[in-house]
Amino acid sequence: MKKVALYIFLAAFFFGTMEISLKLAGSKLDQMQLTFLRFMVGGLLLLPFALSEIKRKEIKINFKDYLYMLILGIICIPMSMVLFQLGVMKANAATAALIMCVNPLFTMFFAHFLIHEKMNRYNVIALLLSLTGILFMVNPFNMQEGNTVEGILLVLGGAALFGLYSVMGKISVGKIGSMAQTSISFILGSLVLLVILLIIDKPVVAGVWPENIWIVLYLSVFVTGLAYLFYFQAIAESNATTGSVAFLIKAAIAPTLAVIILREPMELHSIIGIVLILTGATMNILQKYKTNSAS
Repeated sequence: MKKVALYIFLAAFFFGTMEISLKLAGSKLDQMQLTFLRFMVGGLLLLPFALSEIKRKEIKINFKDYLYMLILGIICIPMSMVLFQLGVMKANAATAALIMCVNPLFTMFFAHFLIHEKMNRYNVIALLLSLTGILFMVNPFNMQEGNTVEGILLVLGGAALFGLYSVMGKISVGKIGSMAQTSISFILGSLVLLVILLIIDKPVVAGVWPENIWIVLYLSVFVTGLAYLFYFQAIAESNATTGSVAFLIKAAIAPTLAVIILREPMELHSIIGIVLILTGATMNILQKYKTNSAS
């Protein structure tokens, strides 16, 4: 159990530093370039563990599986993560982090319609609480300095698409394996983004060395690679519901670090929003745990 707790904390901590790191790096590098670099390196970092999973479980991946992972990668990298990165640069890091933390609720919403998972009243209440929390956090009638309507909508779009990516991933993960599917979809999605970068004449590695190499490495290795590795290790040692606690802890870590490092303001409505989002996320996790225990 101590090992699981350590994995969850490490995943939550690295995930919790994501928006701050993206904001710092994004002010110096192109947004699409940064997304490509961190997911390509992160995907390659996960690849040895993916290959080990494939060998250990004797997984057979055919052409249709690779095509499906390509679709997953496109939804995740050139779509969801690019929107998220663009949104982070037009919103406060704390706001973006909290919105991204509710992506499991978007997952629940899409799962209801795509794979017919039932939504009970607790799920609906959790979703409404989290959405209300986002409204408090954003405060559209008196928007906090640093937040913009465009930034909020971009982050919401990224979170929603990541929820779609998660649901579509549920369909194939039983056959392909979680580590293999994540690594391969990250790499394939990054390759698609690379083609887009070349077509629209965006930089690929220009500007990275030497002045920005450390922040790019941190984002790629720790935030994208190791964070997902620890997250999957927590799931492997326990279950998916326990692993999702990492996102709950991230929701507490990210705003705190944003206040300390970026000097972002934390007003009363923001605190209320954080409490509502954490409450909704906690209800969702507890409901999943109850469902898993009963089955």
